[in-house]
Amino acid sequence: MVNPHAGEVALVIDGQQRVMKLTLGALAGLEAALGADTLVALVERFEVGACSSRDVLALIVAGLQGGGSEMGERDLMTATIEGGPLAAARAAAELLARAFALPGEG
Repeated sequence: MVNPHAGEVALVIDGQQRVMKLTLGALAGLEAALGADTLVALVERFEVGACSSRDVLALIVAGLQGGGSEMGERDLMTATIEGGPLAAARAAAELLARAFALPGEG
């Protein structure tokens, strides 16, 4: 079961619901995966709809790892995501929003 108040987001990958969460460690891994990009720049790209598939993939991997999954980028390259790329992008945006929401905010 997903707990949105804990920053969790669900995504169905290869027919299995996966719980994702951006922990501090997952955020650090995300920064490393995106190289010189900052998390602020990443949030801004999502806010204006200018995120890349690389951004989405990196966020999903970080969220999966933060949620306790061992799935990595290589696994996602051949995985089927229910709802396709649009669902993945929405889940990635929701992960970011929940990771930086203050308690009591949406």
